Amino acid sequence: MAKADGMALPFESTTSIRPEVLEAIAYDGRPQLISYTTDEFSAVCPYSGLPDIAHVEIRYIPEGHLVELKSLKYYFMSFRNVGIYQEDATSLIFDHLAELLGPNFLRVYTKYNVRGGIDAECVIESGYEEDAIREFVHQETR
Repeated sequence: MAKADGMALPFESTTSIRPEVLEAIAYDGRPQLISYTTDEFSAVCPYSGLPDIAHVEIRYIPEGHLVELKSLKYYFMSFRNVGIYQEDATSLIFDHLAELLGPNFLRVYTKYNVRGGIDAECVIESGYEEDAIREFVHQETR
């Protein structure tokens, strides 16, 4: 629980994050790079107790599964009252999606609203996006 100017600002622990709400959908379509973005991600800074609002971008090349978008929204909502550092939130999102989907490529990018005049961006990739596109998506036309 953070204390600022004598005020207690409670928040939940990371055990409140709900990866079990994430659902995978079977996919057997053409290889493609998929991108999902939202500006509605929020968590709580465990140092200050203040909200951390972020733009989140997920890019992946599926290997048999897609993430169901309503379940992704509920998953993101489970972070709302959780005290977690920005870097740890990015890492958990990456780990949970990698476990759920087993994609050929995965990239999670978060850009947090400015705090104290400092921009914060976090990126985790399973490899180089350009290489993954070349290997899994690019198809020669005849």
